[in-house]
Amino acid sequence: MAETVLITGGSGALGQALVRQFSKNGCNVFFTFFQNRDKALALADETGSTALRADLTVNAQVIEMVREIEQQAGAVDVLVNNAGATQVMPFALIEEEDWDFIMNACLKSMFLVTRAVVRGMIAAKKGVIVNIGSIAGKRLLEVPVHYAAAKAAVSGFTLSLARELGRYNIRVNTLVPGMLAEGVSQMVPQKKKDEFLKYCIAGRPGETDEAAAVAVFLASDAASYVNAQEIVVDGGL
Repeated sequence: MAETVLITGGSGALGQALVRQFSKNGCNVFFTFFQNRDKALALADETGSTALRADLTVNAQVIEMVREIEQQAGAVDVLVNNAGATQVMPFALIEEEDWDFIMNACLKSMFLVTRAVVRGMIAAKKGVIVNIGSIAGKRLLEVPVHYAAAKAAVSGFTLSLARELGRYNIRVNTLVPGMLAEGVSQMVPQKKKDEFLKYCIAGRPGETDEAAAVAVFLASDAASYVNAQEIVVDGGL
């Protein structure tokens, strides 16, 4: 699987697992980070990948980042849209600035990066895009409303994009992780974690490696007939 892969949000818990899994499979991995410089550089050194700092909500920085990748390695073969953010707060306390922050971090960044990358994919007439959703946007759970709304929107983004890009041999799917032991779920109160585990058939949180392995599968030729799908990895909920 010698592909050029771009993973956004590579310094987070799931992002690190994605970088490790794709690197392990022989890919030429580039990943983005914004704040966690030391963690990102350590991960790049560990995996032989390339860390790129960029604010993915700023179009000029996104364009420059993608240009740098293409100059080094050619068009991106696989894009994993993993970058995002969340806030834990009740709906009545969400300010307009909070709403905009989450929508920009989770959706605007996905739009800007995908638009920049997909031009090279169209020219090459091949590519794979894996968008990272969340169980928060799929199930009746007590989660931050703005985060749930942003993650639910990933589904529509994936479906429309898959339909439009199919003519260029570009596949687009969504990976929907459930509660993972690391990452965003660490902000979930213990009471809510216990409630999730009560109804989860697996009876445990997932591991980031388990979710990342599914992303690698979706990007591989083994998934060549998997398109416009939401693959839920939640242990059975």
